[in-house]
Amino acid sequence: MGFTELLEEVGGFGRYQWIHVTLISLPGLMMASQNLLNNFVSGIPNHHCTLPANLSLLNLSLIYQVDEKQLLKAFIPPEPSGNRLDRCRRYVEPQWQLLAPNSSANVSELQTEGCVNGWTYDRSEFSATTVSEWDLVCSLRPLKQMIQTIYMGGVLTGAIIYGGLSDRFGRRSVLIWSYLQLGVLGCSAALSPSYAGYCIFRFLSGMAVSGVILNGVSLKVEWIPTKTRTLVGTLTSFFFTFGQMILAGLAYWLRDWRKLQLFVCVPNFLFFAYSWWYSESARWLVMNRRSEDALNSLHRVARINGKPEVINTLTIEVLNSHMSKEIESSRSSYTALDLMRTKGMRRISICLIAVWFSTSFAYYGLAMDLQKFGVSIYLMQIIFGAVDIPAKLFALGILSVLGRRVSQVSCLFLSAIIIFANIFVPTEMQNIRTTLACLGKAFTSASFTTVYLYTGELYPTVIRQTGMGFVSTMARIGSMAAPAVLILDEVLPALPSMVYGGAAVLASCFACFLPETLNMPLPDTIEDVEDKWSGEGAASQLKEGMSLKEGVMSKETIALTELKDTEGTGLNAL
Repeated sequence: MGFTELLEEVGGFGRYQWIHVTLISLPGLMMASQNLLNNFVSGIPNHHCTLPANLSLLNLSLIYQVDEKQLLKAFIPPEPSGNRLDRCRRYVEPQWQLLAPNSSANVSELQTEGCVNGWTYDRSEFSATTVSEWDLVCSLRPLKQMIQTIYMGGVLTGAIIYGGLSDRFGRRSVLIWSYLQLGVLGCSAALSPSYAGYCIFRFLSGMAVSGVILNGVSLKVEWIPTKTRTLVGTLTSFFFTFGQMILAGLAYWLRDWRKLQLFVCVPNFLFFAYSWWYSESARWLVMNRRSEDALNSLHRVARINGKPEVINTLTIEVLNSHMSKEIESSRSSYTALDLMRTKGMRRISICLIAVWFSTSFAYYGLAMDLQKFGVSIYLMQIIFGAVDIPAKLFALGILSVLGRRVSQVSCLFLSAIIIFANIFVPTEMQNIRTTLACLGKAFTSASFTTVYLYTGELYPTVIRQTGMGFVSTMARIGSMAAPAVLILDEVLPALPSMVYGGAAVLASCFACFLPETLNMPLPDTIEDVEDKWSGEGAASQLKEGMSLKEGVMSKETIALTELKDTEGTGLNAL
């Protein structure tokens, strides 16, 4: 009997699990806001050069009997395309002749200058953003996207650091700290007086977001029985989906970037306050030779689930006998290098690197430039959030019917097909292009749901968090690289789509080499992975791959590698 059977004894998916899963999933509403916040706090309002101080558009419009928009033509040259006024140049001297109805002046010969008096911003869509506050336009426009890149760099750093720390100090402790860090530093970002200070706080907030997601997912599913992990994992991922739509509503309501930043970070203090109620993962406690604490956690869960009679029968001896494999494997420590030491682990890790990178690469390439669609940014955010609902339901259906591998390959390949199809749609057919972009985002979202669950089922318990941190690092690199690709449209408009789609096709090919995990017990040790999926004997693989670390294995340990694992935990997409 393994840990899954112990969970069934203390109530299975009972009252404790319902409360536990709900409380850990609630922060997902705010994690969506953190990841996509830059769309709104750094939105680019319409702007033009500020007119000389001695001139007033209102007074001049009364004198010349034209509206203010028409009057700007005397001060601001048109862009080369002629579709709108230039945002970064103005005439050195007012060109009153351009206000004449039949003016034929050659504006290209008129002398212009930069915005020496700053910029004037349209406040109808955003009352204040980081762009309007620190003038991140024209030559400074790359600094606007730099905020998101720095934030994703923090998420990347957090995935590396907190993935390893949680395997050492526990999921609960690191999760509690991450809530507090995100609350304090997120609110500090809202009060930042400078661009540099804001970027620093966003970097540190990104680290905390990784801690919340990685440890929240693991702590959640390690108290869930195997048979419910797919359903619970997929359904709780809807918290992130609804969070995207909540972000649109908050941004529309507040309109000021400091208020919005503060509003999405304050709830983390509530999450921090109630997170002390969580029980540490009993499986992690056993793996770290804290069986007494694990037993106390199981007894607590049994009481909450209405199974007090189990407390008398579930003793430390029973716990140790049922989890002997975990106790044995806890004698060895593991690092990220162990993800590549053996054949089975190496194959899994390389394939997951490609899948995580490409999924995140395509997802954030579509989701982080909403203003390009030419419709309300608030409406686009709601639409992009809403398409995740059918996408996740689709993922839930195919995960249970087709299996993990086919689902992963299908989601990646279909997203690539849609991205490629958008290349051939004329730019003036904006509705069709937007529809295809939403479909592409839906399939990349389904791919995210699948890969979260799949990764947790592929990596063994002894190194699961380290593995999640490692592949999440690849996802963060993908999310950092995605905005940089957008500048390629200046070379060829179709080039960004070609890159995003090509990466998805390549990743779908890698996913074909991942082993299937549908209805299979989860591995607890690296030996289990080699037994199941490497194609060679576990003892020879482990001896070859781990000899530098652990030396020659004892006969008892080799014998343990032949045991059938009957436990499961799983992962979900937050």
